[in-house]
Amino acid sequence: MGEVDRRVVLLVVTLTSFLTPFASSSFNIALPSISREFGLDAVTMSWASLAYLLASAMFLVPFGRLADIYGRRKVFLYGTIAFTLSTILLGIYPSASTIIWLRALQGISSAMIFGTGVAILVSVTPPREKGAILGVNAASVYIGLSVGPFLGGLITDTLGWRFILLVTAGIGAVAALFMVWRLKGEWREAVGESFDLKGSLVYSLMLLSLMYGFSLLPSTSSLIPILIGLVAGSVFIWVEGRAEHPVLDINLFRSNRVFTFSNVAALINFSATYAVTFLMSLYLQYIKGLSPEQAGLMLIASPIVQAVFSPIAGRLSDRMEPRKVAAIGMAVTMFGLVPFVFLNEETNVLLVVASLVVLGFGLSVFSSPNTNAIMSSVEKRLYGVASSTLGTMRLTGQMLSMGITLIIFAVFIGRVEIVPEVYPALTGSINIAFIIFSILCFVGVLASLVNSRTSNPATP
Repeated sequence: MGEVDRRVVLLVVTLTSFLTPFASSSFNIALPSISREFGLDAVTMSWASLAYLLASAMFLVPFGRLADIYGRRKVFLYGTIAFTLSTILLGIYPSASTIIWLRALQGISSAMIFGTGVAILVSVTPPREKGAILGVNAASVYIGLSVGPFLGGLITDTLGWRFILLVTAGIGAVAALFMVWRLKGEWREAVGESFDLKGSLVYSLMLLSLMYGFSLLPSTSSLIPILIGLVAGSVFIWVEGRAEHPVLDINLFRSNRVFTFSNVAALINFSATYAVTFLMSLYLQYIKGLSPEQAGLMLIASPIVQAVFSPIAGRLSDRMEPRKVAAIGMAVTMFGLVPFVFLNEETNVLLVVASLVVLGFGLSVFSSPNTNAIMSSVEKRLYGVASSTLGTMRLTGQMLSMGITLIIFAVFIGRVEIVPEVYPALTGSINIAFIIFSILCFVGVLASLVNSRTSNPATP
């Protein structure tokens, strides 16, 4: 691949990496308006978000493996087209039933995108430039997450929620057309190997059961699907140990400590930080009395810092051992979380913004170097699986983060409306959540330090 081809790949992958988080975060902002228009109940509205996460988690690794065998560009292109079409259909045929199914289709197609985009980037990038390129890609994700709620709210208020889908579909169409026009070549280092259908089905059942169970927390009804997921996980390990070409080589976790610890660090990081925006939104609006617009502007501080420093951290991981850079990022993330343990009604909002800035800096220093460590720890033929496994850690961590938060709220607040009388319990619950998240990050620092001392077995 020449220099021009790498720039084309970077442009296309960066565009799609912006597309999916922007689509998801802007759609969530529009959900109340959609709900009012079609009379959706709270359960249906929740499933509109949950269906996307579940479908993404179920199909990430299988599509990553299919891409390694049959071609990453092919799966990437089809995923972008499917995402664009499902977004258009969501604007044309929205109803209580079709919203859930079309959001699931968006989730499946986003799995095709995320399971291949990073793998393609790494495939065409020289080893010494991996971190820098991954940093730019991470920045595009954070920009999508930060501008999604703002633009989504603005478009919903002025033009209506359907225009959000129109903008999203337009971005997807541009990316797909550019792929057809300029993105030539194919990447499939596992060509000739068979696809493990049995393992893929068991894997999808495992993720579906576990993530659905997490979504039901803290209800006792969550126990059955979580138990089914754990049993399916045991069956999956047994099946994969006997497959000639497994969809997810369990030996990667057994023999490749860099791959294992880097993925564990990613799971811990997302588990400790995903619920921060949710909790701080409640704190700023209820406890500090800020308007949604004021709270939103303050919460943008973290993703903006992430977008600015992710490329820098990526370049740094090309010059230093990426696992050591990621360990530093995890430690800084912990220091960003600790001040939230002491939040109360007297806390200065400037301290909140400063902590969010530190948190964003820590996440930027962790994210792209940790991705660099994971992708550098495996052979080229496993790039799709490695990228997809990291994506699965992200989604699972997000669900765990919200599950931990919901359990704390159920125990200390209960199912009551949040009124001034409940504010002390709300503040206490937020403090407890951040104690747990800070401890998780401390464990993550230890995992990262152990990881930084292990040898790298890969020969990419």
